[in-house]
Amino acid sequence: MLFEQKGDLMLKKVEQNKSGKKANLNNSLKGDKNNILNCAIKDETGLNDFQKLPNTAGIAIPKVGIERFRVPLIFKHADGTLMNHDAEASMFVYLSSDKTGVNMSRFPVILQEEAALNPIDGQFFKKILHKFRSDLRDNETESLIPSAELSLKFNYALKQSSLKSDNWGWQYYRCELKGISTNDQDILMSLTVNYEYSSTCPCSLSMAKQYEQDFREGKITEGSGIATAHSQRSNAKTEVFFNTEDNLTIDELIGILREALPTETQSLVKRIDEQAFAILNGENPIFVEHVARRLSRALDAQERIIDWNVHIEHWESLHSHNAVAYISKVKPH
Repeated sequence: MLFEQKGDLMLKKVEQNKSGKKANLNNSLKGDKNNILNCAIKDETGLNDFQKLPNTAGIAIPKVGIERFRVPLIFKHADGTLMNHDAEASMFVYLSSDKTGVNMSRFPVILQEEAALNPIDGQFFKKILHKFRSDLRDNETESLIPSAELSLKFNYALKQSSLKSDNWGWQYYRCELKGISTNDQDILMSLTVNYEYSSTCPCSLSMAKQYEQDFREGKITEGSGIATAHSQRSNAKTEVFFNTEDNLTIDELIGILREALPTETQSLVKRIDEQAFAILNGENPIFVEHVARRLSRALDAQERIIDWNVHIEHWESLHSHNAVAYISKVKPH
């Protein structure tokens, strides 16, 4: 009986809390409608500034902002050249429970003003995120907004020399550069690079060579005596985390990936390059498991990388399905 009474009391409290929250939300919605018709706050031009009105719903929103804002941005490459890359920006701030909304137009204004002055690097993110937390306040007397985030998606072009011939072509890498600022701590940066390479199946290669040897020795007469291993275009989506002061560059991360996986797809090949590529694949037969372990060793060796995640995918030419591996930095206990 005692448990039943306590249970009834707890149920009543839950229902009362639900009713109270629902009432607050309904009152907030009614207030919104009234304020739309009779907005008490005006901007400097005299227009209604509904966004600055206080909110009574009592619900904070961790991320509010805009996505897919297209903008050309300048990147400084390892050789010192400045190059323009078309990007899509996503920008967010934390919205406290007493606020109705944020001034969305300030996001692109801040981004474009800073992008006109400086190339993209860790200091660029530091300035932008501080301005988001400062300039998106309703007034200067308020504390800085607790957190802000900026994400840039773009294709990064690098010159790639041909393997043997005296040629080169542009290799494009799908990238995402993200920065998050919380309170007064250092900004945490993440860089994602999609690295495409060729993967020759070790099992298929082994069986192909076994067949060729058996054919030469007359143990088998099937086929022509020539067998090829299956290989395919593959991708390692690599995300690394670092502090702004360390400023790990896109060129540096691509260099790390190239060293670990030398069978990168080529942008321009002549016949001599194609043969060199075949030899290179023969020297590096790899499963997704091999790739995961190679990248684990390569990324763990970088002191500036705080954390990392990799998604590896081989678009199989043998199967209708893909071979996939996920691996992350192993954190000490």
